[in-house]
Amino acid sequence: MITYTRSIVASILNGKLIVSPGTSDPVIRYLSFDSRTILYGKETLFFALKSGNNDGHRFIQDALEKEVGCFVVERIPDALDKKEDVSFILVENTLLALQQLAASHRRHFSYPVVAITGSNGKTMVKEWLAELLGRTLRVVRSPRSYNSQIGCPLSVWLMHDHCDLALIEAGISKRGEMERLESILHPDHGIFTHLGSAHLENFRSVEELVTEKVKLFKSCKLIVYCRDFEWVHLEMMRLAYTEPPRFFTWSAEGEANLRIRSVVTSGQTSQLLADFEGQRIALTIPFTDAAHVENAIHCWAYLLATGSKPGSFESHFLHLSPVAMRLEIKKGIHGCAIIDDSYNSDLASLANALDYLCHQNIARNLKSTLILSDILQTGKDPARLYQEVAAIIQAAHIERLVGIGPEISRFADLFEVPEQRFYLDTEAFVLHFRESDFGNELILLKGARNYRFDRISSLLQEKKHQTVMEIDLSAMVHNLRHYKSMLNPSTRMMIMVKAFSYGTGSVEIAKMLQYHRADYLAVAIADEGVELRNAGIDLPIVVMNPEEHSFSTMIENRLEPNVYKFSLLYRLEEELRKNAVENFPIHIKLDTGMKRLGFDQEEEVKKLIQIIQRSNRFFVRSVFTHLAVSEDPAGDAFTKAQFSRFQALSGLITEAFDYRILRHILNSAGIERFPEMQLDMVRLGIGLYGVSSSPDTPLKNVATLKSVISQIKWVHPGESVGYGRKFISDGLRRIAVIPIGYADGYSRRLGNGVGSVWIKGQLAPVTGTICMDMCMVDVTEIPCEENDLVILFGEALPVTQLARWAGTIPYEILTTVGPRVKRIYFEE
Repeated sequence: MITYTRSIVASILNGKLIVSPGTSDPVIRYLSFDSRTILYGKETLFFALKSGNNDGHRFIQDALEKEVGCFVVERIPDALDKKEDVSFILVENTLLALQQLAASHRRHFSYPVVAITGSNGKTMVKEWLAELLGRTLRVVRSPRSYNSQIGCPLSVWLMHDHCDLALIEAGISKRGEMERLESILHPDHGIFTHLGSAHLENFRSVEELVTEKVKLFKSCKLIVYCRDFEWVHLEMMRLAYTEPPRFFTWSAEGEANLRIRSVVTSGQTSQLLADFEGQRIALTIPFTDAAHVENAIHCWAYLLATGSKPGSFESHFLHLSPVAMRLEIKKGIHGCAIIDDSYNSDLASLANALDYLCHQNIARNLKSTLILSDILQTGKDPARLYQEVAAIIQAAHIERLVGIGPEISRFADLFEVPEQRFYLDTEAFVLHFRESDFGNELILLKGARNYRFDRISSLLQEKKHQTVMEIDLSAMVHNLRHYKSMLNPSTRMMIMVKAFSYGTGSVEIAKMLQYHRADYLAVAIADEGVELRNAGIDLPIVVMNPEEHSFSTMIENRLEPNVYKFSLLYRLEEELRKNAVENFPIHIKLDTGMKRLGFDQEEEVKKLIQIIQRSNRFFVRSVFTHLAVSEDPAGDAFTKAQFSRFQALSGLITEAFDYRILRHILNSAGIERFPEMQLDMVRLGIGLYGVSSSPDTPLKNVATLKSVISQIKWVHPGESVGYGRKFISDGLRRIAVIPIGYADGYSRRLGNGVGSVWIKGQLAPVTGTICMDMCMVDVTEIPCEENDLVILFGEALPVTQLARWAGTIPYEILTTVGPRVKRIYFEE
């Protein structure tokens, strides 16, 4: 095990170490450049990185507040709240220092490092190889798309003694960067994936991009690539290598080590036939589009190149799954289906997206339509570029083309598509849009980000009904700051975003919380955490109710499980061993009186400690418990007894390990009522969403459920309203129909006069039984009209009032608002 201290790091970096007198030299385990994601500051080395838009030196104070004691800086900050045991390593360039430290760390390991580069497919090839090779080897790999000048060093830092292989992506955005990555990675094996025109904005041509990328391989002993990319092959032959490498090529067009003879698709699979070392071999994969096939061949070639025998591994390919698929089909207007791929725009991704469209349309048999923006930052001559675009579109047999942008409009004559129309910008398309122009089409949206194709996607998608829930993000931030103001400066905050963030929308709320530097997020199940990771949420996430079948997913997505029983711990340890993962973060749940989940006996806790100490698989992040009655003063004696019990049991755990373990017990009501129990962290839940058990808490309303009046009818004496004829009119009544029902989460318990809605500043009682998709209210005394606004709950009609009417709690009201109710987010 390699041990780093700040003095060792300073020596590696040739930096000037500035320390407070008499300070210790602590062990460094973690690297960070983002103060928002620091968990264990005392073991973290913070790099104050500078970029065009940011300066990490501005966040040194934030890192100090998270107990970071060592910083790599280009200058000593002037205004800091002085703390003891703080040190600085002064260097000329903090980014170069990070890379220098990673390069030094890399030299400690002799197992192969596989560097993967290319225009597209890097992440997928890396993830698939990790899955395929991980069956027999202990593999460490770069997280997600950590392939930049910062990501690569952080990936290398993950390497440790107990691995057999490292898989690391490498990407560049300008000349000179790949040599720096090569000096860090010093790879033994190299894989060049697909060659396309993505990421060309700082290069004069694809050829120049290739020339730069292959520099990654100058010290490789083995290089795998597709021989059909002629420029890649030429540059491989030209590169000045440290020692002559062994090349392993594959080709669908000419001679190669792996000669692809045919690719035959059937249903959802493709069978690949190839010649290898004089024999015909086959591989079946669960994909049919060209991008997945090509990525699978790269993996196939690498396995063969490194000695895997044909027939020994092919079945494993059938279990591969798509990695972070960006192409998603949504239901559109008038029988249309929408494929929204407005993430990037280059020739390779256009071809892949069109290939995906064609395969998806086999079963649908709809008219194929492409809405395409200008293709930006390719470095190509525009005339030549759009000739290639036209050829790709023609090959895909597109029946209708909508071009958006001045360049694609300028070359409109190049496109031979039966139906075509061009607009100078997205605004012009929106202005002339008519729903009746689209019907029974499979529509691919392919646009550069700054063309805002999300506006087009919104127009083309099937409309939600008129009931919506508005989420006031400004109010949520106010509530967050209020609770933070109640905490001690050193107390951290975990925020609950489970159950679709209490019905308000997980991803959007998590993004806001990440921006406002929450310490931790908590979800109920792994799927909720995966959704957040796929949306770019990097904050630590704990899974409160982990399921054994989701452990591999949790490991893959850096989700930290709550461990509350031994069988769960054993199964997690088995999965970690399978994945060659050590020091995986876990959270320990103690039951101090809730009688739900958790370890509740001292003997259990002692046994738990022994198991964790004997294993190298776990790293205990926190230990916690749940209060049963924190909101009720009548239960304060029980709450205090829970706290005392927790102190005793958690103390056994925190004293048994040589690193800091966070303790937390308080929920939203507990934060308000028991400041002496804050400990290391608190858990904010319903309070964030504007609900408190105390009427004196200055929270703002966050969620407003609103609809409109669909129709108004006169009901005469003796006539009934709704199913079951539960309401019989005793006079002439004016009844309004609202398009919300129990399928939207509006509880049937609110029917028959129990609940009311807010219209024109007055309460209108619910009349009759609530239906699946609508309800009726009495507006006899309210001067309202059809299409007038209706508030189901919000500022004027608090969700707590609905809960009282329904005989439940606000949690249930919020979390049962259905998915067909569109969430609309706004910020003052």
